[in-house]
Amino acid sequence: MAGKNKVKIAVVCHNIRSAYNVGSIFRTADGAGVAKIYLTGYTPTPPHSGIAKTALGTEKLVPWEKAKNINSVLKKLKKEKIKIVAVEQNKRSKNLFSFRSRGNLCLVLGNEVRGLSKAILEKCDEIVEIPMFGRKESLNVSVAFGIAAYFLVSGPKL
Repeated sequence: MAGKNKVKIAVVCHNIRSAYNVGSIFRTADGAGVAKIYLTGYTPTPPHSGIAKTALGTEKLVPWEKAKNINSVLKKLKKEKIKIVAVEQNKRSKNLFSFRSRGNLCLVLGNEVRGLSKAILEKCDEIVEIPMFGRKESLNVSVAFGIAAYFLVSGPKL
């Protein structure tokens, strides 16, 4: 049974190096009803065999746009009054599961190893992180996106 999103979400994938991660993000974005994906920096774009392998056709279903400069994308989204939310571990980050927001938002995902730069984080309205209980400090970027997207589109109670 298909659900109806209570909040509209976009996603920015900045400097994601793995086409397989990008494909997985497309597949999850389709399932979560994401409105648009922005592929910035050196993030691979369709058509790409690695993206196609994990996206399973969703790269043709989810609207996407390529932009070399993430700053122009963030500026455009802010002008549209879309809240910019980085998914990143940082001293400013809030626990994703305690995060509450009204209105539409855009999740910003960074490089699998380096994450998002300080300069990009300063342009974000909020920073959220997923609590980690094991020995590793983080999750795969596509897995983290899936957790965040589904939590946020389910419309957490305010």
